[in-house]
This record gives sequence, structure tokens and C-alpha cells, in this order.
Amino acid sequence: MIKRTGVGTLGCFIALTSFVTAAQSKTAVKPAAEDTRGFNEFSTKVQQYVKLHRRAESAVPKLRHTASPALIAAHQQALAEKIREARKNARLGDIFTPDAALAFRHATDREFQGAHGKNARATIQQGEPLKNVHLRVNQTYPQTLPYTSVPPTLLLKFPKLPDEVAYRIVDHDLILLDVKANLVVDVLPKALP
Repeated sequence: MIKRTGVGTLGCFIALTSFVTAAQSKTAVKPAAEDTRGFNEFSTKVQQYVKLHRRAESAVPKLRHTASPALIAAHQQALAEKIREARKNARLGDIFTPDAALAFRHATDREFQGAHGKNARATIQQGEPLKNVHLRVNQTYPQTLPYTSVPPTLLLKFPKLPDEVAYRIVDHDLILLDVKANLVVDVLPKALP
């Protein structure tokens, strides 16, 4: 009789655990769907930007592989200027739309609260902390400002980017940077806790 009670208790425990797990996964599905929609919207906006970048780059004289640092800098400035002309009305949130911003914030919150949170913080704090720096859309990324690493575990949660753009962290902001033009494409303020 005791054995039956033990088996019954075990069965109730397994059923309760299964119910709680199912309830948790149902509540987790909704934010995941919202995040997927936000990341898809972001990826579409990034692809539109990359098309614009490529059109601007085709309008700038090609750079030779043996170009001097001065010619490379001039090419970079010319490309940035062409992109600025094409995006003269660019504003904060054009690419990090509200849905995309929410998805990025969910991903960073989960990362910093999860098992890898301590390592993610350590990665960001390895370099010189970039405090009180506020970058604007269409601004050249300052040459004197170092790049802060985005933790690899966080990069795995973000949408993959084309070669023309990259994620950067400045203070608590997430920056989308055009690496060839050294131009701030968009800024997600307070993306990191």
C-alpha cells in the first residue's frame, strides 16, 4: 500500500511538473513570436540600408588595394557623405524600430540575467568604459573612440548582419555601424542593462 502511494505521489509530481513546464513554455511563446517579428523587421530594414550603401559605394571611385592611408580615409569620407545625402532625413529608430528595439532589449535582458550574464558583463568591461558618449544617426564614429566588444553569446541572439554593418556598444547604447563608411546608421539607446 505504501508503494502505491509513493507511485501515486510520484505520478502527481510528474504531472504537476509537466503542467508547470507546459504553462511556462506557453507564456514564453508569445514574447518569442513578438521578438521574431521585431528581428525580422530589423533585418528587412538592414537589407534596405545595405542596398542604399551599395548604391552610394558604386557612385564613389573605387579604392585600390595599394591605396595609402590618406586615400583610404578620403574614400571613407566620400562614401559617408554619399550615404548621408541619400539618408538626409534619417532619424533614431529608422532601423531599430519599436518592435525591433523591444526584441533587442528582451535578448539583452535574458543574456545579462542568464547563466552567461557575468561573462557578458566582463567582455563589455574589458576595454576602457565608454561613458557619457552620445552618438547620433549619420554621425561619423569618432576615430578616437575605441570599439567595445559585443559579447559573443549576445551576438548569437541578435540577427546576423551583412559585412557592411556591425554592432557596437557605447555606454549602454547599441550602435549599428557602417564599417566601410565609419558611419552611425542607427542607435538603440539604453539597450543594455
